[in-house]
Amino acid sequence: MKAADVARRLATPLTAPAYPASRTRFRDREYLNIVYRTDPDALRAVVPEPLEIEEPLVRFEIMRMNQASNYGPYTEAGQVIPVRFGAERGEYLHQMYLDSFAATAAGRELAAYPKSMGSPALFAEHGALVGTLDLGSQRVATATMGYQHRPLDFERARAEIAVPTYMLKIVPGYDGKPRICELARTQITDLTIKDAWTGPARLQLFEHVLAPLADLPVREIVSASHIITDLTLAPLRPVHDYLEGNRS
Repeated sequence: MKAADVARRLATPLTAPAYPASRTRFRDREYLNIVYRTDPDALRAVVPEPLEIEEPLVRFEIMRMNQASNYGPYTEAGQVIPVRFGAERGEYLHQMYLDSFAATAAGRELAAYPKSMGSPALFAEHGALVGTLDLGSQRVATATMGYQHRPLDFERARAEIAVPTYMLKIVPGYDGKPRICELARTQITDLTIKDAWTGPARLQLFEHVLAPLADLPVREIVSASHIITDLTLAPLRPVHDYLEGNRS
């Protein structure tokens, strides 16, 4: 393979890349969102400057990708933290766990999503919408919500899903020091809300050293939603360089 051809590739293995280069369109993407109040000191310990916290809130989410071009169906779970960047309010992606290696690798390499492998699930059972997250044989989170108890206004659902999103892009160099260390921003585009509900909810988080969701403990459930959408993820752009002025 010629050097010019190598330079055009985005992923390895060179002849069988882990993911395609094209953008992904999500259809019938299903969310279970539970917003809860947590410990303010614990939250401040994990949110990086220059992001700021206004309220000690966390959104636990489980997303079932029923139709994802390039990857097929998979499920994802994690924690999202409401933040402010300057005058803009958005969310910081704290940690995410997927059951698809291709989507995990693409999210980390092509973008900056803090993705790791796990075993999330989203299903209906005995009148409840149930979301779980396991790491290996160990339960990390269990979320339940009354199944389609009350309709949720579509504009409220849109506001919940389409906020600006911030995440860290960290790429190490061969010397063991950061080669890239940036805060990046994206926002969902081409969003269609297809159904949305709210209702009573509960959330349990269990201690695990490699999936430390319980480090942001549940103090009070604030709200819950069950939303079905079609959407596209926009490309990211850097908004803050942590290495600027510190490169040798």
